[in-house]
Amino acid sequence: MPRFHSYDPAQGHGLPHDPIKAIIAPRPIGWVSSIDKEGRANLAPYSFFNMFCSAPPILIFGSEGRKDSVNNIEATGEFVYNLATRRQAEAMNISSGTFAPDVDEFEEAGLEKLTSNVVEPPRVDGAPASFECKLLEIKPLVDLDGNRLAPELVIGQVVRVHIDADYLTDGLFDIEKAGTIARCGYRGDYVEVTSVFEMMRPVVGR
Repeated sequence: MPRFHSYDPAQGHGLPHDPIKAIIAPRPIGWVSSIDKEGRANLAPYSFFNMFCSAPPILIFGSEGRKDSVNNIEATGEFVYNLATRRQAEAMNISSGTFAPDVDEFEEAGLEKLTSNVVEPPRVDGAPASFECKLLEIKPLVDLDGNRLAPELVIGQVVRVHIDADYLTDGLFDIEKAGTIARCGYRGDYVEVTSVFEMMRPVVGR
């Protein structure tokens, strides 16, 4: 058996399940709340999510196909990122269901709303942290041949940060206490942050 299982993604992976999302893992979960033009709330998790700039803070999430969240954000120019944790994992999972556009996932998942300060979409009550965001761009993806793909990138700038003070330890956000969860690829696989370790960047040139 060869040392490496190598393949061209366009030709298929030849394994029981696609390994790419298990290899690029754990992935932060963008638990995104939005509202439509009528003011109806929507809540959905996205595992193609991360922060790509710190000053100003800019968040990006990828939607594999046009979904209610993207429609709402395009219409209103606003959304909220809510930190997904082990305590609210089941509610987060419920909010991932395929609901009609007029269904409020907060209600389906048994979650309370908190009023945002700068944007209209509500925050998730109980989330240790939430970021209010304004839309910068919705960017369609294209392949190497220039063909437009169904996935789109939503890029937003953070305009207000909320941190539950219970999760600040000596002024630092306590990711272990928060119980932050992340997506791990295969089907229903997730991971919870239960420990961290520190490595300082080396000082070069001394």
